[in-house]
Amino acid sequence: AAAGASALNQYLEQAEDASMRRTRQRPLVSGLISRPAWVPVIAISLIVIPSLVALPFNPALSLWSFSGAVIYVGVYTVWLKPRTVLNIVVGGLAGTCAVLCGSAAVGRWAHPGALSLGLLVFLWTPTHFWSLAIMCREDYARVNVPMLPVRASLRQSAGWVTLHAAATGFAALALGADPLLGWLYVLPVALATGDLLRRCAQLIIDPTSARARSLFLTSNIYLAIILLMICVATVI
Repeated sequence: AAAGASALNQYLEQAEDASMRRTRQRPLVSGLISRPAWVPVIAISLIVIPSLVALPFNPALSLWSFSGAVIYVGVYTVWLKPRTVLNIVVGGLAGTCAVLCGSAAVGRWAHPGALSLGLLVFLWTPTHFWSLAIMCREDYARVNVPMLPVRASLRQSAGWVTLHAAATGFAALALGADPLLGWLYVLPVALATGDLLRRCAQLIIDPTSARARSLFLTSNIYLAIILLMICVATVI
């Protein structure tokens, strides 16, 4: 479903992708895919067919799988992205649906841990994506997409990135209250949170593309550390 949603996103944004340095080598833009008319057919099938297959035996799994794709394509790409700086904030719900989808697969989507992790991903998304948008500010301005760094100063954008990073860190550390996780989870996540916030502070002081790139890459590693330590601490 995520692959289908990503393919639809790229199909709908071919003109914008062609004008942005970050995306102009995507297969639809470069011509690598010779029959682009098939892309939406296959993409929608990737979203709908698994959701229908799961529906009879796990309705929650079907719901969250389908909802994540609809939010990413319909709400984020089509509705909010061209219109408001809040696009990625609301669009982050697609990532939350991914967490709930995985939790629904084992019949526990309403578990407090699953809901907390879903909230964490929702809070993390603007930190991750606004860092990228600071890096690619000229690209988004060129195609008139109102990402936050296009409409606000770089320092103001860095401030909003930091606010979401702090909220993400709080949610990540709060997960450590689960007795299945404990100190084995909390200690590395606390260190990673400190490093994430340090890089946010550096971005506020020096809001350059290089600092934004560093924070963007760190945000990926940060989420990976959280997920890895959840797995390790739970198994041990």
